Amino acid sequence: MELFLQQLPVVIGALNTGFIQTLKLFTVTLLGAFPLGLLIAFGSISKIKIISITTKFLIWVIRGTPLMIQLLIFYYFPGLVFQNPIWGGGEQGRFLAASLAFVVNYSCYFSEIYRGGIQSVPVGQQEAGLVLGMTKRQIFFHVTLLQMIKRIVPPISNEIITLVKDTALARIIALQEIIWAGQAFMKGSYGISGAIWPLFFTAFYYLIFNGIVTVMLAAFEKKLEYFR
Repeated sequence: MELFLQQLPVVIGALNTGFIQTLKLFTVTLLGAFPLGLLIAFGSISKIKIISITTKFLIWVIRGTPLMIQLLIFYYFPGLVFQNPIWGGGEQGRFLAASLAFVVNYSCYFSEIYRGGIQSVPVGQQEAGLVLGMTKRQIFFHVTLLQMIKRIVPPISNEIITLVKDTALARIIALQEIIWAGQAFMKGSYGISGAIWPLFFTAFYYLIFNGIVTVMLAAFEKKLEYFR
């Protein structure tokens, strides 16, 4: 117990540093994937065949391959094929590569949710908007978009909670997120070697973080009750 109490402040400090990296990756992914996912959704429902086919192929590839493999491709592919390691070997380069891989991956998942939400809005409402003299842009932002948001909150919430845990995959390219920080104590980090309990301790961070995210999403969904 005495050894545990001595190690605890060191472990908490390292896990906090790793969690900040996890939080940054989570935030950047959402900020990038939300708008990009909407653009991809527009592409998949486009009436221009070449755009819709290309977009659907991209979605098929991204959703059909593991995120871990995509991380490896984004980080190592330029260096292996083009002999140009554009990300460098530092933590910042790993973070940029991981962020790009996560944004592309989650934007494709979000795009399918967006597409389902857009297509679930009755066509009659769009026709009514045209009769009232509204432009297609006005109809989308004032009629379709608001209803779509209400319908996609539950599935989007599930993806966001999954994202919290998926950030751990970034350690495959040696990004020092919270799981990496916990696992490092098994290998001699900060003079502590063979300790596995810090790795188990990371579960509390995920539970608390997911709890906060769940409460925030539930509050947001409640604010949209008037669309029912």
